[in-house]
Formats: sequence, structure tokens, C-alpha cells
Amino acid sequence: MSGRLFIVSGPSGAGKSSLCAALLKSRPDLQLTISCTTRKPRPGEVDGREYHFLSEESFISQCEAGAFLEWANVHGNMYGTRQSDVESIMQSGSDVLLEIDWQGAAQVAAKMPAAIRLFILPPSLQELRNRLTGRGQDDMEVVERRVAAAEAEIAHAGEAHYQIVNDNFDDSLRRLQALMQ
Repeated sequence: MSGRLFIVSGPSGAGKSSLCAALLKSRPDLQLTISCTTRKPRPGEVDGREYHFLSEESFISQCEAGAFLEWANVHGNMYGTRQSDVESIMQSGSDVLLEIDWQGAAQVAAKMPAAIRLFILPPSLQELRNRLTGRGQDDMEVVERRVAAAEAEIAHAGEAHYQIVNDNFDDSLRRLQALMQ
């Protein structure tokens, strides 16, 4: 029996990575694919654990070879999911979790219409700005660029099957777990 594909998307700072990490701890049968990216690793990130960090040349070469189920240019960096990674996990009978932006979610849904799409929303744009600033990883110019991009991304929330406003982490996690049952 083939596994199911769940797509979690939302703007940077909405809490999707934290929610997905907690979800994975509670569901050992769920596997996260590791996306490829051309962005530089953040402090503490390890190649092959958080992302496959690729050069732009390598990413483009794999893209031209048709290796990606989805890919997008987000905030000046390229991100993508290898189709073979997703198919291998699903064929083993495990459910797959993709944590990707709305552009990638739309590409995957077009190729795999049975995928279940979930969109994580921040309680407000001001709270999103506070979260991004609180990370201490980006300068204010980058934070403001991400907040502006979030406004456009939030307009695509309705394309997902389900939306979760991440105003309380534990409640949001419970809603996410319930939707995946």
C-alpha cells in the first residue's frame, strides 16, 4: 500500500518548521523529505539533515534533468524537492511530509492531485515580524522583505485544503495532528 503525501506550507516565520518538527516526533510513521537549496546554511544547520545545500550550478543541472518534483526561487535562493525521494518513501508505505512554500505546493498538487495541502498562517503580520526579528538570524532589510513576501503568500492560503492559524503552538500542533488522521 502506498503512503499519503502531506504538504505543509506558509510564510517564513509562521511556525511551519517548528510544527513539522513536533509532528515528526509524534508520528514515527511520517517521513520528511529533505529539500535541496542554494541558500547558505544557517548556524547549526547540517548538509543532508535540514537541507541538501547545493551550488546554483548543481541545482540548475538537476532541474534541467527533471529530477525535481517541484522547485522555486524564494527570496533569491532556489529550493526544490527530488521526485525520487518522495516516490521512494511513498512506495515503502510510509506517509510523506513536504514542508515547502506555496509555489512548490501548487507544482506538487498539479503533478500529484491526491496530495493533502495544509497552510500555516501567523496570527498577524505584526506577530510574523516579531517572530522573524526574534530569530536574530536576519537583518531588518531581510525581515521586511520576508514580511512583504508573506503578504503575497498568505493570499494563496485558500488553495490549501486546510488552514491553521498558529496563534498557540500546542493547539496548532493538535489541529495539524488531527487533520493528518
